[in-house]
Amino acid sequence: MADSSAPWHARDQAEALLTLGSCEEGLSPAEAGVRLERYGENRLDREEAPGPGAIIIRQFRSTLVAVLIAAAVFSLIIGETVDAVAILIIVLMNAAFGAAQEWQAEKAMEALRRMLGLQAVVVRGGAETGIDAAAVVPGDIVVLDTGMKVPADLRLISATSLQVDEAPLTGESVPVGKAVLPLPEETPLMERANMAYMGTAVVNGRGRGVAVATGMATEFGRIAGLSRTVRDIETPLARRLAVLSTRIGQIALFVAAAVVLAGLLQGRGAYELVLIGVSLAVAVIPEGLPAVVTLTLAIGVRAMLRRNCLIRHLPASETLGAVSVIGTDKTGTLTKNEMTVTAIALPGRDIRVSGTGYAPMGGFFVGERAVDPAEVPGLSAFLRAAVICSHASLTPDGGIIGSPTEGALVVAAAKAGIGRDGLPGIEEELSFSSARKRMTVIVGKGERRIAYMKGGPEIVLARCTAVLADGAARSLDTETLEVLAAGVEGMAGEGLRVIAAAYRPFDDGEDPEEGLVYLGAAGIQDPPREEAREAVERARKAGINVIMITGDASLTAAAVGRAVGLGQGEALTGADIDGMDDTSLLAALKSANILARVTAEHKLRVIGLLTGDGHIVAMTGDGVNDAPALKKAHVGIAMGVKGTDVAREASDIVLVDDNFASIVAGVEEGRREADNIAKFTRYLLSSNVGEIVAVAGGLVVGLPLVLLPAQILWVNLVTDGATALVLGVEPAERGIMRRPPADPGAEILSSRAMTAVLLIGGWIGAVVLLIFALLQEADLDRARTLAFTGFVVFELINVFNFRSFSSTLREIGPFSNRYLVAAVAGSLALQVAAVYHPILQAAFRTVPLSVGDWALLVLISLPLLAAGEGWKWAVKRREKSG
Repeated sequence: MADSSAPWHARDQAEALLTLGSCEEGLSPAEAGVRLERYGENRLDREEAPGPGAIIIRQFRSTLVAVLIAAAVFSLIIGETVDAVAILIIVLMNAAFGAAQEWQAEKAMEALRRMLGLQAVVVRGGAETGIDAAAVVPGDIVVLDTGMKVPADLRLISATSLQVDEAPLTGESVPVGKAVLPLPEETPLMERANMAYMGTAVVNGRGRGVAVATGMATEFGRIAGLSRTVRDIETPLARRLAVLSTRIGQIALFVAAAVVLAGLLQGRGAYELVLIGVSLAVAVIPEGLPAVVTLTLAIGVRAMLRRNCLIRHLPASETLGAVSVIGTDKTGTLTKNEMTVTAIALPGRDIRVSGTGYAPMGGFFVGERAVDPAEVPGLSAFLRAAVICSHASLTPDGGIIGSPTEGALVVAAAKAGIGRDGLPGIEEELSFSSARKRMTVIVGKGERRIAYMKGGPEIVLARCTAVLADGAARSLDTETLEVLAAGVEGMAGEGLRVIAAAYRPFDDGEDPEEGLVYLGAAGIQDPPREEAREAVERARKAGINVIMITGDASLTAAAVGRAVGLGQGEALTGADIDGMDDTSLLAALKSANILARVTAEHKLRVIGLLTGDGHIVAMTGDGVNDAPALKKAHVGIAMGVKGTDVAREASDIVLVDDNFASIVAGVEEGRREADNIAKFTRYLLSSNVGEIVAVAGGLVVGLPLVLLPAQILWVNLVTDGATALVLGVEPAERGIMRRPPADPGAEILSSRAMTAVLLIGGWIGAVVLLIFALLQEADLDRARTLAFTGFVVFELINVFNFRSFSSTLREIGPFSNRYLVAAVAGSLALQVAAVYHPILQAAFRTVPLSVGDWALLVLISLPLLAAGEGWKWAVKRREKSG
């Protein structure tokens, strides 16, 4: 084979074929087999989806779970088998819930996966052959036609009206016209018109190319490999729970050691002290916390799915609620991904076109006045020319076949009642290419034929000598040319893609592409989603900075940005980013909301700077070029409709409807989950503080053990299980989307929250200890049963204090969370069984209580609820005044 250091796009076709040892007749089947052995199958390496075992093991990677397992092992060593088994059951239930949810997410991902291209057509031994795309090898001649996926990186050797959608690779929303001539070496990826890349799609025309790279050697493969070098970022929830778990473990050891030391000084027996130490360790550790967190997140997964967010990893939903920056794609996320003609500039008249998408519904307006297109001079002629000079067609279900740009023109014509029926067919075609920037078709036979041209306005106008004005052709003078050019610039400045059309009758021997009559130009846009502007505004009110990051042109990006409320300034381009150091770029990102013409490397750099500056970043994407950024961001959000497999597999969340508004809805749901996790965490800890105060306090003053280890575990199971869980389904707090994102460095327990936890827990513990101290000499079993039941009653009342951090029960309604009411009733019923059922009486060493005993406990608990309501009222009053 010949050798060359020049990149493939800089070589001519003959050199590319020679270098690859191929020819236009293709490889022989035998040679193709040899190369398949040498280069391997044409597949992207995929990270294997975790199996059931790996998913289960992942559930145990938690400091708190480790602390619980240690407590269970120690309980088993000292003979407290019931405690050990109960703790291990909780741990296993937590793992089962988490594993089941992640397994369901993986199964949902499998349902969303689509192969990049299952079949390819190649030339082997001079004959076209259909093969599995995995069998394509370097040197194969690949045949391309409309609707096909490009199976490998190709150097094109022929192209007829060939247009390729390269959005999955470059982010460019407009199909790219292809040609075959060599290009300068410095030509950027998105401008290499003589190349076709793996994973992109042919939307128009046909062509052939020689495969220059397959599998992981392709551009898709390079970027997919880049994503594997990116490490996952620890989520805020994981970090906060790890800190909390470490501190709980330290406190458990400290309290247990201190009590054992105090007991030794009092002369108590070693076995009794070890038993007390284990009891206190169990009291300190909120056994139910991992399970409740997992279940709350699992419930949130279903709520997220209702908002069109498929959660792949449980903590992602809570992390989404903490984001301070959303980097969003443009096409299909902020826009509809449906090219639409919105304006037509005829010589001497501007027309506005209503209706969006590919359904031929809408009208034509001059100013605010609706007009009949047949009565507007020149409009029908322009639309007929647009249909004749295209290969797109409408489908019965409201879609298009062919180029989206041509489809937009065909739809606009259909709105005027103009279709292909009755129009002349194409006899000859001079195809569009990136070098020509125009397409010309010739209709008619015989000596007198007509040429129709469409393309860039500057290209078309340069070949026109007349304009069609008021139904008649007249000479194109300098003044008219300037007016037409100004109109085109105005549409381009609004971010519209402008396509001009012209025609000319010509005789044999005349150049069909010179001396044309200018008909007009259409302004085409991908219209913003109606809900996008409102969603951007909601995000801003929530303190979230939204940055559009796209591979599209800066004018288009800026126009869409203005339409959805992302500012009035110009877009910051990839070239601008390359010219900035990190300090300058970070400063620019504080005000720049639109980034255009960016690459995968640019996205990684931007995310790295933002996360390094303390932001929690969510990033959306659909193409393989987005995969590294999706993986690097705290929350990677892939598109479920138009996203690639590589993007979805790198993501934490898959957006079912590709809609930016769904991301903002997901943020609200994530904030609700974060609030509720904080609520039940503080509730659990306040309960445990009460247990520590009662047990440790009793030991210090020389009383018998207030609660037995089994009773402590039962209290935690009864009060920390269902009641804590239903706090996780509390509705969102008022104004949840009118407050800034949570500080990523903040802990679950702020100083104010810790004060409330200590005060409430201390009150519960002191009251229980007082009851026990007053009654234990007369009847130890009754005193311990009252203390045991008192904890349950007080904590079930206490749960209502944690339903909201800011609103009183009167404001939110005491019975508005019917699940909580049911959980409290159920937990109380279990405690009644523990007091009166003979088997449970034996297990927990309880005795029956009188009606008066129950009434006393309820009466004593009421001040606890009143104190909580008073605290909220005082805090709200202080915030309003201050």
